[in-house]
Amino acid sequence: MSSPSEFSEHFFTNADGLKIAYRIYPAKGEATGLPVLCLHGLTRNLRDFEDLALKLIAMGRKVISASQRGRAASDYDPKHERYNPATYTQDMVGLLDHLEIEKAVFVGTSMGGLMTMVAAMIAPQRIAQVVLNDIGPELDPVGIARIRSYAGKTAGRFNSWQSAADAIRAINGVAFPNETSNAFWLDFAQKTCREQEGEIVLDYDPAISKSIAKGGDTDVDLWPLFDALKDIPTLVVRGALSDLLMMSTVDEMQRRKPDMDFVNVPDVGHAPFLTEAEAWSAIQDFLA
Repeated sequence: MSSPSEFSEHFFTNADGLKIAYRIYPAKGEATGLPVLCLHGLTRNLRDFEDLALKLIAMGRKVISASQRGRAASDYDPKHERYNPATYTQDMVGLLDHLEIEKAVFVGTSMGGLMTMVAAMIAPQRIAQVVLNDIGPELDPVGIARIRSYAGKTAGRFNSWQSAADAIRAINGVAFPNETSNAFWLDFAQKTCREQEGEIVLDYDPAISKSIAKGGDTDVDLWPLFDALKDIPTLVVRGALSDLLMMSTVDEMQRRKPDMDFVNVPDVGHAPFLTEAEAWSAIQDFLA
């Protein structure tokens, strides 16, 4: 886990007047390439990338990670209909403007990958390279159903970090079957929960789930978003046990974009942390 000495914490105000929390991890030593912007999944936040950021800055890359509106220290949005990837993407383009970063490598996990594809459509000039983590333009109904079963619905209040870790393991254990150490699940809980008035609570606005509550969103054709990546170097990372990114979707992605890099991370489901040996090796090669 990162220590505060490795990053600085900031806020910027988005176009809707909401404060968005972000971290900057300065590159160690000489800069070796463009900054990396890390975008998290639906119920997660910038802490998801603590361990990946340390690896990236050791490579000489500056890292920016942000918590989207409604997560962690970012403001909750009073208008829940604005909880959607298109709005989040506008926020992140605004963050790049705020930081005067013309171009970055986008690393998007799950929802963050959808945001990355949206960015490729609305602001392709801002993207140098893309890492899509366990996401594509078609979503496996099995994974969608699993996410709907817990997002915004879990009790979300725990009397100790251990009970929070147990609850996180109950939801995510299927994705990390080899992770048997309690330390892994405590760390997972600390990345996804916060302390509040003597309790441990899930660190997001339950209203974020309203955007995925109905079934219609799975009928939207997302292939035009993926096709917007045609001129952008892209690495797709898939958890071999994923219930969200089907291999048939990866095959079609590779058919449409033959220069796409791909790695299947063994013994992990949705979604890899990107620090797994196979994932990190592929990212190193891709960025080099």
